[in-house]
Amino acid sequence: MDKVLHRNSKAIVILKILIITYIITGLLLLLLSFLMLKLDLSNAILSGGIVMIYILSSFIGGLLLGKKAEQKRFLWGLVMGAVYFVILLLISVLGNTMAGIDTNQIFSSMLICLFSGMLGGMIS
Repeated sequence: MDKVLHRNSKAIVILKILIITYIITGLLLLLLSFLMLKLDLSNAILSGGIVMIYILSSFIGGLLLGKKAEQKRFLWGLVMGAVYFVILLLISVLGNTMAGIDTNQIFSSMLICLFSGMLGGMIS
């Protein structure tokens, strides 16, 4: 019984931190869109901003989950980055925004999320 409760509490902690990371992502995307509106930014700056948002959100998620974990913090950060990327990918597929995106972009986004989350876990 205790093992089931312990597993459920880990899932709840991951979900809470995931919600925090997506709130951060949403706020940063709103800020980026506001800057695009006011400063007329180019597509290259927009793409770089989105990548920075992925890095920052995954890093913060890995950092928060690493602080909650007692052992293997880098692994928990990697898990957080993976979950963040999978949900991001599902949202993109369900929103039908995958048109024009090649496999290299998806793979690089996955690596960015994984390594950022792992770095956050390591630093925690």
